[in-house]
Amino acid sequence: MVGTVKTAKIDNRTSRARLRAGRAAHWRAIIPGEAHLGYQRRPGHKEGRWVLRQYKAGKYTIAPLGVADDAYEADGERVLSFEQAHASAVAHLNAPKSKVGRLTVRQSMDRYIELKESQGQSVADVKSRGSAHILPTLGELVVSKLTAETLRRWLAAMASSPAQVRPKKGKVQYRSAPNDDEAVRKRRATANRVLTMLKAILNHAYDEGLVSDRDAWGRKLKPFRDVEVARIRYLTIAEAKRLLNACDVEFRPLVRAALESGARYSELARLEVIDFNPDSGTIAIRKSKSRKARHIILTDEGVAFFKEHCAGRTGSELMFTHLILPRIAGEQPEARKPTISPWKVAEQNRPMTEANKRAKLKPSISFHGLRHTWASHAVMNGVPLMIVAKNLGHTDTRMVEKHYGHLAPSFVADAIRAGAPKFGFRPGKVVALSGAR
Repeated sequence: MVGTVKTAKIDNRTSRARLRAGRAAHWRAIIPGEAHLGYQRRPGHKEGRWVLRQYKAGKYTIAPLGVADDAYEADGERVLSFEQAHASAVAHLNAPKSKVGRLTVRQSMDRYIELKESQGQSVADVKSRGSAHILPTLGELVVSKLTAETLRRWLAAMASSPAQVRPKKGKVQYRSAPNDDEAVRKRRATANRVLTMLKAILNHAYDEGLVSDRDAWGRKLKPFRDVEVARIRYLTIAEAKRLLNACDVEFRPLVRAALESGARYSELARLEVIDFNPDSGTIAIRKSKSRKARHIILTDEGVAFFKEHCAGRTGSELMFTHLILPRIAGEQPEARKPTISPWKVAEQNRPMTEANKRAKLKPSISFHGLRHTWASHAVMNGVPLMIVAKNLGHTDTRMVEKHYGHLAPSFVADAIRAGAPKFGFRPGKVVALSGAR
């Protein structure tokens, strides 16, 4: 049992505002010596968060409960008042423990996917990466029996293994093993993303009270460092024109839309004609990766393109479609009638690869690279990073600064170019050394 914990006044906003901000939480006992409700606010943050601390088997375990109602009204789900946080902590303490110790990683992943689907979020990436990288090695292991050493070995093995390619006829195929610095960086970056996914899965099991602690995947398990600095590939204006001219007729409008808007493939594939507003020159993205709606502001060229593409069409019609030949058993291809189909997951890959070849782009670029192209040129042309981030659908500038910040005009670059040494060297001009023979 722990010693006496100093009781903090955390039951109202005024009292919490007087408390010192920092990593250390302020505690109030729920079960003296065993469980405490804590309030923590980081420096510079408007609101704090509620946490539950339990003391078991000689060590602390801490579980997040939600955001405190310092800046926003409590909703009982994400934002909690003191009373709601206290009730949540008590419910967590009284949760049945019968499942603890028997839950496997596979069962945890199933529960996590079920949660995400109930929230309307896409689970395709979780299913594909989980099936390829998590379940084969860890799927049948009991979560409570996991150790940091087991997970470190799993992470290292994943980073050193060759990348998988799309299976043909049900057979998994692999690329060559990573053998240069860039290939190693990419595999480690992929391993980090899968690790983040695994931690989210296991943390959900912990938050539900199905696992007693999370020491194995907590601070002891570190991701690979310095592997997220990717070399962003973007097209020059000339390359963008070559690529557009090299696209199939049906694929070309989709590529043009990506270059004009910076929107993701999935966002463009869901667009309806009514989502384009010619009066404001914007496109409404009603469903995005972050689940937040936004409006993309278009240039004059972009507005002209979307006006032409949407002219004479009904508002509920999908903006971008293509023709496909349905597969009917026993019927010859020439006898089939093409049907109009929306652009589905991964259907952009093949026409994009063919367009790269015809345009002779080296290195080639993916469809997502068109989003990078829009962002890169916007930043280089002096558009503020916050405006670029807003058009792309990011909540802040961190991702934009990470990938495109070096392209932005800055006083640092201007100062160096104006004041750094200039030696007057001329191409092809050799300076003779005095006294040289």
